[in-house]
Amino acid sequence: MFIDKTTVRFKAGEGGNGIVSFRRERYVAYGGPDGGDGGHGGDVVLLSSFNQNTLANFRFQKELNGGSGKPGQSSDKHGRNGADLIVEVPVGTVIYAEDEHVLADMTEDGQKTVLAHGGHGGFGNAHFTSSTRQTPRVAEKGEPGQEFMATMELKMIADVGLVGLPNAGKSTFLASLSNAKPEIADYPFTTLVPNLGIVPVNKENSLLVADIPGLIEGASEGKGLGDDFLRHIERTKVLVHLVDAWSEDVCAAYKTIVGELKAYKIDLSGKPQLVVLSKIDGLDQDIIDDQAKQLKKVVPKGQQIFAISALSHTGTQELLYAVLKVVQEARETELEIAENTLPVIGIKEDEYAWRITKEEDIFVVRGRKIERFVARAHTDTEEGERRIRDIMGKMGILSGLQRDGIEAGQKIRIANYTTEY
Repeated sequence: MFIDKTTVRFKAGEGGNGIVSFRRERYVAYGGPDGGDGGHGGDVVLLSSFNQNTLANFRFQKELNGGSGKPGQSSDKHGRNGADLIVEVPVGTVIYAEDEHVLADMTEDGQKTVLAHGGHGGFGNAHFTSSTRQTPRVAEKGEPGQEFMATMELKMIADVGLVGLPNAGKSTFLASLSNAKPEIADYPFTTLVPNLGIVPVNKENSLLVADIPGLIEGASEGKGLGDDFLRHIERTKVLVHLVDAWSEDVCAAYKTIVGELKAYKIDLSGKPQLVVLSKIDGLDQDIIDDQAKQLKKVVPKGQQIFAISALSHTGTQELLYAVLKVVQEARETELEIAENTLPVIGIKEDEYAWRITKEEDIFVVRGRKIERFVARAHTDTEEGERRIRDIMGKMGILSGLQRDGIEAGQKIRIANYTTEY
């Protein structure tokens, strides 16, 4: 079954807890702390592969979980790290967050992306030993792994996209020139899913061609098969627009498809297009010339119109050479843009940065590092609370609260933790 869009929950593994432990050996009166750190949680990693061509594996598997880390052990033993979950997806898969920004774009075979990071393991009490604190009785909890809902969307990566009304001859064209075997029949909407085929042009060059199910007027608004499959031609370098030579009004057929390409959420009408009169079998040359003359009234000025028969291969080689030329020009343009584009250097967020805001009578502290410390602390114990206060002092948060006018007894909130000053 062809599935090209699905929503999945990604959940990386939780870090293991650190432990409080002291050496207990015969003839050793003061063995000291030996509690080990917890293991790190496993990541959720995406791996793009040409061996996958659909997202059907995620139709029922709606949650992808990394392995959780194991707790630390005595004798300074580190807990086992959780196993990473490596998920194979088709090349061309895009992952969107709930706010629709792109989390990952898997455009190359073998590309790996860590989508959800596992939580760090908590420190055991052996980690907190110092000259002034020789018997620490504090350990940390493991961090939770990243967890979120995301939409996976497959966009085929092809050189050429075939577009046209239902029964314009797209599938016949692809089947006659490539190794693809799409379903072909004499009724509309025979093609229900996109098909890919490799079309050889000459000994050195070939084209990857995508056959998109037929569009009708209103497709961009969800009519017919809707715009479900228009996403598959977003990445193509050229569109081959097939118009049935037996149509009563070839101009109307052409305008319908161009209108739908333009109305799509991303205007696809500006892509390079080659207009083709298909199915010329059985038509007199005068009729073919007349249909081409009609099309010239509506296609961009100076654009050549091809006439082909996929069954007899009439005119197909000439068309393929023209398509190859446009594709090669597009590749060269993309390469020039990539070479002349300066890398974007962003400002990395300071892990230790924090800010204080006052919400009603509560002072709210926000910051990546302090929130991570709080998540790992045993806030229900005296040792855990003392550790948070020590960290707040070292990071300058307590001084910041004093500058903001905090008074004794007022509340401080950090993530889900609330305490009094």
